[in-house]
Amino acid sequence: MKLLLILLAIIFISGCVQVQEEVNTKFCQSDSDCVPAECCHASSCVNTTYALDCTEVMCTMECVAGTMDCGGYCACINNTCRAIIS
Repeated sequence: MKLLLILLAIIFISGCVQVQEEVNTKFCQSDSDCVPAECCHASSCVNTTYALDCTEVMCTMECVAGTMDCGGYCACINNTCRAIIS
């Protein structure tokens, strides 16, 4: 009887807990898999699957420090999209 109650409690509790799968938005296999994570003044990169739609976004032409604005780019390093800031 105790075993049955314990099993029912485990089933009830596991049904109440929602398990969230962490999505790796930065996974890549080549440089072409990576794009800037922000539309303007990007300082990080993500996989193209998770790219923002920046078609309607207007950015300033300034060269913001710590971003990829002036010569930076996205690269796939150890299967992770990374910003290379020059």
